[in-house]
Amino acid sequence: MKTKQQEVYETDVLEVVEDTDLKNLVVFNDDFNTFEHVIATLIRVCKHTPEQAEQCTLLIHYKGKCAVRKGTEEVLKPMCEAICEAGIDARIL
Repeated sequence: MKTKQQEVYETDVLEVVEDTDLKNLVVFNDDFNTFEHVIATLIRVCKHTPEQAEQCTLLIHYKGKCAVRKGTEEVLKPMCEAICEAGIDARIL
């Protein structure tokens, strides 16, 4: 027989497990898009501040990729599609 405290604890543990379903929206470097275009796209699509977008763009350029957003697949999918429609390589990983 479970006590009330054990039931509350088990509920909390289940909620934490559900948070691990988060994924990353990763943007990859290419030789075609300008810094300005990538920055503007991240501001428009991901709602980044100009500073965030610039930092992500520098990481994309120098490291080859950057996780620009974290969230559920349902939230990230429209963002990924919009970035790809702008001609930038992005994937949900």
